[in-house]
Amino acid sequence: MVLDKIDLIVVILFFLSMLVIGVWSYFKSRNSEDYFVAGGKLPWWLAGISHHVSGHSGAVFVAYAAVAYTHGFTMYMWWAFPVGVVIIASAKIFPVYWVRLRKNFQIQSPLEYLKVRYNLWTQQIIAWAGVILKVFDVGAKWAAIGILLHVVAGIPMMTGILVSGVVTIIYVTFGGLWGVIITDLIQFIVQVLGGVVMFVLVVKHLGGWSSITGIWKELPPEHSQLFNDPYTAAFVGIMFFLYFLSYNGGSWSLATRYISSPSEKEASKAARLSGILYLIWPLILFFPMWAAPLILPGLENPSESYGYLMLKILPQGMIGLVIASLFAATMGMTSSDVNTIAAVITRDILPIMSDKFRNDKHSLRTARITTFIFTLATLILALNYERFGGVLGLIVNWFGALLGPTAMPLMLGLIPAFKKCGPVAAISSILAGLLTFVITKDMNTHSLAIEVGLPTIIAGIVFVGVGLSTKVVPERVKNMITSLKKATD
Repeated sequence: MVLDKIDLIVVILFFLSMLVIGVWSYFKSRNSEDYFVAGGKLPWWLAGISHHVSGHSGAVFVAYAAVAYTHGFTMYMWWAFPVGVVIIASAKIFPVYWVRLRKNFQIQSPLEYLKVRYNLWTQQIIAWAGVILKVFDVGAKWAAIGILLHVVAGIPMMTGILVSGVVTIIYVTFGGLWGVIITDLIQFIVQVLGGVVMFVLVVKHLGGWSSITGIWKELPPEHSQLFNDPYTAAFVGIMFFLYFLSYNGGSWSLATRYISSPSEKEASKAARLSGILYLIWPLILFFPMWAAPLILPGLENPSESYGYLMLKILPQGMIGLVIASLFAATMGMTSSDVNTIAAVITRDILPIMSDKFRNDKHSLRTARITTFIFTLATLILALNYERFGGVLGLIVNWFGALLGPTAMPLMLGLIPAFKKCGPVAAISSILAGLLTFVITKDMNTHSLAIEVGLPTIIAGIVFVGVGLSTKVVPERVKNMITSLKKATD
């Protein structure tokens, strides 16, 4: 289909607003601290919304919509619910630690503290592995929006990927974190408007408010189950732990939201807000996806269900709003990732590669160049997403499986109970987790829980096991752990 003029205007206005914010934010970034952590002045409500927006993308409307179409309510149980729980449960722990690391060690990248906690080699291994991993993750997000635009508007996938990517490159490169945060707010508003419109119109299409509970009687019985194979209780348990690592800072962009908060109290409030949004908002967002089999039965490709649902349900003039919300979901997460990855490359990798970056008088320019190059790399991978198992394969099988081994030393290194786990434990756990991933990729495990979770489980066992054999804790590590316990508010 060709977009109606009103729909096209809505989408164009959305993109223009992103560009305007990028230009505005350009003048707020006077140095790398402004560019990467908003000068440590991010209010809790903005940090909370941005943390929430940065935790999901247009993949929700492709890969997750496919799961909702084929397996029902379990989609909420293995993604939104555990995410919300682990964020709220950790609200007074990791957000507090990240703020204190910025104040005590002047970090702008989540990995900067690793040189003190472990050593330079550990930091570099985690940095390089995480950067490469994020190329796959962000690439999957671009591919998701390309698929949706192709279904809804007939736009070639390459065009959809490049348009969303180029606009993001511009406002992130110019604006830094302030540009990302303000666009996150706008994108969240647009996403809520689009999601509510879809929810209301689907409910109306199905006969009224009684359909909210009534659809489960018409859908296959397994669609109302909390766990629906392969998304078993064991798989959800694995995902709980992965989300514990990821949403508390193992996904570096989410750590940045806490690092950028002015105080421990503000960071904790931001976490609670994000967690509450994860528990409530997806129930509204996912309902059209759960109802899709009743409205669009027998789809050959469930990943296209949300796109076809839009065409079926939405009147002309509203499609543009929902398309804008899909762009918003993708661009919110990808821009956050890009900004933080640029911080890691600029602050943690480049100074080791060349002396000229150690006291870089042009750090802001370096940050912008890095941002541009990394985003370009993710767009190239997005255009080749099918080679890596599609969108769901990239997000769950690749990112999910590889996140744990790289996040383990980063997150557990902040907890006093693991202070004996030094650089040998950290590097050994990463290598063991990556090796397990390679082995399981070549095996038919017949279990998604094993495929996704085993690399993290092995990494955790090795990290703790090697750590227990360590008898002496360096003084610098003791001092760092002690500093994390002291309030700075």
